[in-house]
Amino acid sequence: AKAGDPWFQAYYHLFDDRTIPDRYEQTVPQVFPNTAPGNFTWCEEMHKWVLTTFHDYQWDLNYANPAVFVDMTKSILHLANLGVEVFRIDAVPYIWKQLGTTCRNLPQVHTIVRMLRMVLECVCPAVILKGEVVMAPKELAAYFGTPEKPECHMLYNVSTMVNLWAALASRDTRLLKAQLDALHALPGNCWFVNYLRCHDDIGWGLDEAAEKRFDIDPQKHKEYLYHFYAGDFPGSWAKGELYNYDPATGDARSCGTTASLCGVEQALESGDVIALDYAVRRDLLLHSVMAFLQGFPMLNSGDEIAQLNGWDYKSDPNRADDSRNLHRSAFNWENAKQRTQKGTLPNKLWQGMEELRKMRADECFAPDAWVTTWDTHNPGVLALVRKHGEETLVGLFNFTEYPAGAGLDALGGSYRSADGQPVWLADVELEPYQALLVKNV
Repeated sequence: AKAGDPWFQAYYHLFDDRTIPDRYEQTVPQVFPNTAPGNFTWCEEMHKWVLTTFHDYQWDLNYANPAVFVDMTKSILHLANLGVEVFRIDAVPYIWKQLGTTCRNLPQVHTIVRMLRMVLECVCPAVILKGEVVMAPKELAAYFGTPEKPECHMLYNVSTMVNLWAALASRDTRLLKAQLDALHALPGNCWFVNYLRCHDDIGWGLDEAAEKRFDIDPQKHKEYLYHFYAGDFPGSWAKGELYNYDPATGDARSCGTTASLCGVEQALESGDVIALDYAVRRDLLLHSVMAFLQGFPMLNSGDEIAQLNGWDYKSDPNRADDSRNLHRSAFNWENAKQRTQKGTLPNKLWQGMEELRKMRADECFAPDAWVTTWDTHNPGVLALVRKHGEETLVGLFNFTEYPAGAGLDALGGSYRSADGQPVWLADVELEPYQALLVKNV
């Protein structure tokens, strides 16, 4: 395209002057206003403006050109023939462009994904389509299609990930519970990949209407969260970094590994044994909730050994401009060797992940299990209930650093913890950051 080939230039959205780009800019929001402002990039080789929703080196494909869909399908089928089993469709809502719109969630997006799913089901039906859709729960169901006309097999559970971190910093699970209730209300063909961290940042896109119902100021709450996880809020245990701070809107995202955001890095630097114990508890608490949710749990590489931030990215000129490289550090194989050495930090996380694997072997994690939240009469404690047949498994999760009480009304029957101790759900006492699992007997 840069060499002037009209066939390949038609694969992209190119413009000779700013007339149409300026019209797009009137309705299309910016994704990275700080590091990649605007939606267009000037290409000197072609003397044209290129539509680049994300970064200047990421040219948006023009799916209105049938050759684009054909070539993308060829690429996927080639990779499937090599043995690739799962394909991640990045930023699905942005695929189609239409002047005068936000270029988000347009109907043509679903046509493209549906066509792709049909091709895969004919040629390689075991291949999975995993979509990245960073939208509110009400927008998500459409990207699964319907049982008769399916689209994505599964989506990243971005909103729950964000709400988990918000609940931990706020010691308040009300928003998290409301968001989970909204997901549980989606049709049965909606399956999610649950996770805590990935290659990307944490964008604080919380449900503002829900925040206002709970008398939470959305802007102040967002500012609190990204300052907290940057470690510059009084009393914060976290060590992270801001990503794409926009002073005009007061918006910013957060970067860092799970362990560092949970306080492990700060505790190790200070040599505070008690702080380290609490940091590990936070880390395992979040992983326990994530693994208890409806859907598929995904571990980010390094979480199983308490991988810390890689601050050395700042000395690499090719990486220094993107703070997401903070949590894209090379895997620490020396620490991984300690995972079987009892009492070491990597061993504590490794053993914690093993307990989660054992937990998910329970029949209450069957695909057709019924999952819901339950009121605990304590905003600091989240309750999740799984039921399959006559079996019921209850998870109680204390998001605070204090002992916390919880009461689950109308959940009848006798329950016991994993160590066989009887538990009366009407009045439960939890330790700081405890994840308590109880099952009916």
